[in-house]
Amino acid sequence: QVQLVESGGGSVQAGGSLRLSCAASGYTHSGNSMGWFRQSPGQEREGIAVIYTESGTTYYADSVKGRFTISQDNAKNTVYLQMNNLKPEDTGMYYCAAGRSGRWTWRNWRTFNYWGQGTQVTVSS
Repeated sequence: QVQLVESGGGSVQAGGSLRLSCAASGYTHSGNSMGWFRQSPGQEREGIAVIYTESGTTYYADSVKGRFTISQDNAKNTVYLQMNNLKPEDTGMYYCAAGRSGRWTWRNWRTFNYWGQGTQVTVSS
């Protein structure tokens, strides 16, 4: 049974920082990637960062490039999302996901098989 558990969300002012964590258990990396997605009310879930677990290769959505950093600690089976210079438009529910994705498919949430429960991030101006 694969379990992904996110933590680290909260409320911050614009310009602030948060670090999200995603602890994975029961995941044997039969997929090749772990990603972070964001969903705002009325919006579709969008991929914002992905890391390929063997190579460490990362990709980002343009909206977060240069501000967010995805990383992994294989010893702890944990993926992180460091979010700096947060903006009000970064507000949303953040989800961790695991599965097999490619360079051109990772942003589509349907690509991923396993999901965490989500953690809320609220950025006030």
